[in-house]
Amino acid sequence: MTSRTANMAFAFTDEQAMILDSAKSFCADKSDIGTVRSLIASDNGYNQQVWSEMVELGWTGIAIPEQYGGSELGIGSTVALIESMGRHLLSTPYIATTLASQAILRGGSDQHKTHWLPQVAEGSIGTLALLDNEDWGAITTSCNLSESGDKLILEGSKLLVSDAAVADFFIVSANHNGAQVLVLVAASSLSPDALSRKVLIDETKRACTVNFSGVEVTPNDILPQSETALRDIKLIGALLIAAESTGTCAATLDTVVSYLTSRIQFGRLIGSYQALKHPTVDILIQMDSARSLIYHAATVISLQPLDQDAEIACRMAKAQATEALLFAGDRAIQFHGGMGFTYDCDAQLFLRRALGSQHQYGDAQHHRLHLAGLLLD
Repeated sequence: MTSRTANMAFAFTDEQAMILDSAKSFCADKSDIGTVRSLIASDNGYNQQVWSEMVELGWTGIAIPEQYGGSELGIGSTVALIESMGRHLLSTPYIATTLASQAILRGGSDQHKTHWLPQVAEGSIGTLALLDNEDWGAITTSCNLSESGDKLILEGSKLLVSDAAVADFFIVSANHNGAQVLVLVAASSLSPDALSRKVLIDETKRACTVNFSGVEVTPNDILPQSETALRDIKLIGALLIAAESTGTCAATLDTVVSYLTSRIQFGRLIGSYQALKHPTVDILIQMDSARSLIYHAATVISLQPLDQDAEIACRMAKAQATEALLFAGDRAIQFHGGMGFTYDCDAQLFLRRALGSQHQYGDAQHHRLHLAGLLLD
């Protein structure tokens, strides 16, 4: 069956094109639908051997500068890789780790970068701990840093921390001296009962509530450019989830087309009915629109603080991509009829991914609200 991922061409460098080609074959080989289903029952939700192979391929260092052990290919190459991962529902700590490393790269001191970024390139896992509740639009946090001699003590918990159970370090948002800061916390400093796994609608993903109360850090663990880094990683997070969603939307479309061109009802292929043709084409149009937006956003992001053009691009990509996937997942369920509502039907995996992705780093309504302010205020 022909893959319907896009009708448009994007200009990649030779290195980026090589990574994209490698990612397509790698993800297809390592994450068939049977493997995806088998990993749902696992504790961590991903295959450690696959993660090790990704590290060996250099993917964990794609967006890390060469001076810190990476290949310095930028977020554009990361977006292409994540789209392929989404296409095959390949679950790894890649997005969480990429965002944690971006926080250090954009907000950390030279010491932070020198210590942590080479470790990430070599396979260490990081994650963000930002949410006190499920509102990505919240501008305050209830997690606090209080002084105790020459130490600082964290008090508070964070919700929906992606891949927390396997993380080597956390980037935690907290209040300190009247400002919201980002602080580096090593996983080894957490208490044994700090993590509580949460059940997610997307069963291919893992997240925990993490209690950071009592964790000691030092002033040197605070990222000096926290305000800029916090703003930027939320936008980059929205972009990376958009890229993953766009890939999953392509997989959903392929599943829909395969079913419509093989299922016969009333003596005809059901794909011949206009009522099913039109929404199928709508999926394609919405998906290609999302793909255009994610790669546009990837081209306007640099290592400099994100400007208004980059913010608009990231927000548009997230709003379009997750809504496209939500529409595609819903149509996939409906087109499969009664079977579509069963756990055995693969369509439910795509709808679950859509529902989970919609709210990560803000849903479409959240981003439209901010876009309206950028355009009109």
